Amino acid sequence: MKNLKLLSFLLILFSLNTNCSSKKEIQNSPEENVTPVATHAQLKVKNGQIVDASGQPVQLKGMSLFWSQWQSQYYNRETVENLVAGWDIQLIRAAMAIEHEGYLDHPEREKEKVKIIIEAAIDLGIYVIVDWHDHHAEDHLIEAQQFFSEIAKEFGDYPNLIYEIYNEPLDISWPQVLKPYHEQVVASIRQHDPDNIIVLGTPNWSQRVDLAAEDPVEGENLAYTLHFYAGTHRQELRNTALTAINKGLAIFVTEFGTTNANGDGPVYKQETGEWIDFMEQHNLSWANWSIADKDESSAALLPGIKPSEINQEKNISASGKLVRSHLTSRN
Repeated sequence: MKNLKLLSFLLILFSLNTNCSSKKEIQNSPEENVTPVATHAQLKVKNGQIVDASGQPVQLKGMSLFWSQWQSQYYNRETVENLVAGWDIQLIRAAMAIEHEGYLDHPEREKEKVKIIIEAAIDLGIYVIVDWHDHHAEDHLIEAQQFFSEIAKEFGDYPNLIYEIYNEPLDISWPQVLKPYHEQVVASIRQHDPDNIIVLGTPNWSQRVDLAAEDPVEGENLAYTLHFYAGTHRQELRNTALTAINKGLAIFVTEFGTTNANGDGPVYKQETGEWIDFMEQHNLSWANWSIADKDESSAALLPGIKPSEINQEKNISASGKLVRSHLTSRN
């Protein structure tokens, strides 16, 4: 499996040498079961967009797991298999908790959960976001460097990996705090993985992508995090995102919710639809928050649902049904 990058790249070259009709047939034929990674192979950032190995813009869609220390029942292969089969996900986000009895207190326990998700994603041919799920990562720089260095060394040969090195910074300075943090963690990853995409958190709970666009981090294959919750963040945040896009910033929506920013309240179907249209228009990849059975509106599952039960309609919340409809209708 260590040669998966080369194999995927050769598959792309082969498909590019076939005629257009046969290529379309390969990508759309359910009998062939061509995976997202087999289709797109090595992702990269070019001219402000995420593109695949053939240089074509890519929009990946999937689900985020919940904080790893609180919803560990879904950090297993069965969950990923069922999301691939029943939700048609192209990516899974492993939200490794850092504080609150997470990685800082139990590094081996939390790291092992993430590795299980990475290995499942590799085996199933989907992309995986390895998320440092922290609100104070600038205080945990050494730990972040050590973790991502280890992950990159072990899994960096696979094109499945996407690194998210700071989930949601608070209202802190981009040039004085965040940018230096990113530069140091990126350097730790690049020692072992020179090309997989790294997603950089932005100020104010990963909303101020416009600030990052004014002073981006130097380097290849870097994207920037945009998070939104449809009930709270509307056209004003889309305008901010558009400002950054127009300046050539590659944006990745590694987390969004259909509810208010606190994860609760009603499910905003119309406002979510407006965001989905915006992301479609600009080829912004996304992961929905979240695969969880917590008793709150943003949880995609109803309380008490097991990984083996997540594909049954009766077990899916209103938010989960809305998001799954967008995932399964993409073809």
